[in-house]
Amino acid sequence: MPSHLILVRHAAVQIDPTIPSHQWPLTVDGRSTTHQLAHQLKPYQPSHIITSEEPKAQATGAALADVLHLPTRAAPGLQEHNRQGVPYFEHKADFETAVTTFFAHPEELVFGLETAVQATTRFAQAVDRERAAHAEANLAIVAHGTVLTLFICQHNPDLSPIQFWQSLTLPCAFVLSLPEMKLAQSFFIKDGALT
Repeated sequence: MPSHLILVRHAAVQIDPTIPSHQWPLTVDGRSTTHQLAHQLKPYQPSHIITSEEPKAQATGAALADVLHLPTRAAPGLQEHNRQGVPYFEHKADFETAVTTFFAHPEELVFGLETAVQATTRFAQAVDRERAAHAEANLAIVAHGTVLTLFICQHNPDLSPIQFWQSLTLPCAFVLSLPEMKLAQSFFIKDGALT
């Protein structure tokens, strides 16, 4: 079977403006839809689930592990674009504008504490470390929308980062063929069902 890297965006979270977004927990529906997604990933035979250290990614990894019966652990470097100090965006349009600017100016510090280039480099190094540690394995890595977009679009330059990011669901998964990291398959959950 060809080798693959499976990248998963975490499931839906309970939004609480009073705490930082990296601390938000999953919703009950988020766990349920992750179980659906896990069944779609079985044919790719992942051997390990590696998550970012953020609780929502770890909880998504645990929900995948419920179905796939795989070991899961958190690893540094896989976290979302560093947005510490950025206030909660009450209006979705304001957040989308900030992210659009972030993608359009990858070398500029647009918001948060990382540029797009810095976030991509940090995430790619973490992925490389995990792949080196599991050289013969198909890994499933659970992370976050912005860094996944940056990484996937870096290896698939025909994709528009903004359009790709806007298409993401909670959760969703992307299968990249190795070693070239080309996007081979996508899985989206919309309105609680696989699309």
